[in-house]
Amino acid sequence: MNESLRDGNGINVSEKYQIEREKRLHNGGLAQYMTFEELPTNFRYFQADPWIGSGVITDPSQTLLDLTSKTARQPTTDGAESTRSPKTKILIQGCGFGGLLAGIHFVETGTFKPEDIVFVDNGCGWGGTWYWNRFPGLMCDVESYIYLPLLEETGFVPKHKYSYGEEIREYCELMAKKWGLFDRVVWRTTLYSLKWDDGSKEWSASARTKVRNEEDEQDRDVELHMRAQFVYGGVSLLPGPKLPRIPNLAKFSGEAFHPARWDYSVTGGSQSDPSLTKLKGKSVGIIGTGATAVQVVPELAKWADHLYVFQRTPSQVDARGQRRTDEEWFKSNVANIKGWQRLRTENLCMHMMNKQPRPTEDLVDDEWTKMSTYRALTGGYDDVTPDNIGAYLNQLHAEDLPRSERIRTRVSEIVKDSRTAESLKSWYPGWCKRPTFHDDYLPTFNRPNVTLVDTDGKGVDRMTSKGPVVAGVEYPVDILIISTGFSSFTVGTVASRAGIDVTGQDGRSYDKKIEEKGITTLYGSITRDFPNLFFPGPLQGGLSANHTFLLDQMARNAAYMMSKAVERAEKEGGDLDRVTLEPFADAEEAWSMLIMQGAVKMSSLIGCTPSYLSAEGEMEKQITMDPMKGARSALWSKGVIDYVEVIDQWKDKGDLEGLDVQF
Repeated sequence: MNESLRDGNGINVSEKYQIEREKRLHNGGLAQYMTFEELPTNFRYFQADPWIGSGVITDPSQTLLDLTSKTARQPTTDGAESTRSPKTKILIQGCGFGGLLAGIHFVETGTFKPEDIVFVDNGCGWGGTWYWNRFPGLMCDVESYIYLPLLEETGFVPKHKYSYGEEIREYCELMAKKWGLFDRVVWRTTLYSLKWDDGSKEWSASARTKVRNEEDEQDRDVELHMRAQFVYGGVSLLPGPKLPRIPNLAKFSGEAFHPARWDYSVTGGSQSDPSLTKLKGKSVGIIGTGATAVQVVPELAKWADHLYVFQRTPSQVDARGQRRTDEEWFKSNVANIKGWQRLRTENLCMHMMNKQPRPTEDLVDDEWTKMSTYRALTGGYDDVTPDNIGAYLNQLHAEDLPRSERIRTRVSEIVKDSRTAESLKSWYPGWCKRPTFHDDYLPTFNRPNVTLVDTDGKGVDRMTSKGPVVAGVEYPVDILIISTGFSSFTVGTVASRAGIDVTGQDGRSYDKKIEEKGITTLYGSITRDFPNLFFPGPLQGGLSANHTFLLDQMARNAAYMMSKAVERAEKEGGDLDRVTLEPFADAEEAWSMLIMQGAVKMSSLIGCTPSYLSAEGEMEKQITMDPMKGARSALWSKGVIDYVEVIDQWKDKGDLEGLDVQF
């Protein structure tokens, strides 16, 4: 970064960024957080599913037998029937957009039917992250016309430019019903083991499932086993909530929860009616000021007697510009040509990834499309080499400065108290943390019942029975909301983030392969020695602000690979139940080398204020310790549109080049 870069007030931005970064480098990296499984005993209820009453409570073991009735009992050579575990053609882990889109595209190939597919999910309803997250004020920060996939196919018209959480969850249900997948699920089931059987050419899956006794509403854990020819992991980009290791956290005696498990029995209201009436007369504290808190804080402030917002590092908060969708306008100006959604999505990416020349029209036209420097994280069209990386980074910082300065100025224009305003100003490049967009967050700090507790990068010092302590001051609260985000997709492997122990051919461990060699895939989807197993990206794949676009493209790619392999076997008279596909070793290595060649472009995260994007700063240590492995963990450096074009060109050849197909 250019060390002399200054803003309009003459502030040396380079120095200021470094000062703010240093505050966060001493927080302990990933060790400063714990998962739900590590919670103190009196906080274990954080793991409970608050929405189980809204789903269908069934015996998952019986559901699996019902879904696999045609293959649940296998004939043996002597004419008897074996009692082997139930089998499905395709097992999909996860019922969020990733898994759902995979199921849809498998069905769309015509090679597979809904009856060939079984989903497992630890929740009790469709939606993935939109199932679990139902906090008040929840909405997507990406335009709904491109975020909600397959709108052209469903004919659905989003109610707002940015859809609220309830509508997104309901849309997932609509999609599942339209493609015949709605009831193809074993709910409340967590996959924890996958083992490849080379003799039968199938995966043996083990899961833990919960069976509820409806009389006493108590759960009992049951082991569940199944087999599958193909497995697809619809793993979330943000796999699990995390909580801070605040000293004496267990001493807090009030009500507490994570926004991903919002407790409306404590606050009052519901997702459809966020009237938080039970907060009247209550003091509320919320720890964290990330993307979730930016949406929650305005809702809490409307109802709480007093709200304390505990901040470590402020978010960049730009304008949202939420508005209702006029259906006539939508049909005449948005959904007006065939393929409109793909074109609109690509238009957003072109603006954000600095496509030159720029498209003549900005179709989405929001603050995302004006943030071309986000390509520092996602990749883009710039030609970057080790020789010009310094100039490229300086260019990014110079481009980002006017935007970041405008957002800091916006804080001063909205927040009346100058001290509070200064604390809410973000001092880091825009790509270092997930940018946020909201029209009501900053004005909330003008309310007399809202106090910002700026911890100056340190976080809460400790907890007492009454509430958080910061700089020696105790803040008594009746209710504590721990809004400290989710685990990072940059940590571990796709399998380990999902909590699945994967054993492939010859007893090879999936995690150990990556630990020894670094990420090695073909197109970010499939790796050798683990046949018929798809764990799609984003690493060694693509990434954009609109993540459902990548999920859709990865699912299409997996569906293409699987269906073409089966078609080849059928054409050549092979055994369709023994079809396997995996990359040739040289093919996945060639793809990994291409990823490594472009990895220098992703070095823009080095020097950032720690966040989940950089594994709380630990990514820099990993890259320094083993640059080769770090380079393998990069994204396709030319951006998601170019990534999709490369895949499409490969598909057009029609020969499954690079894949070892056996039957």
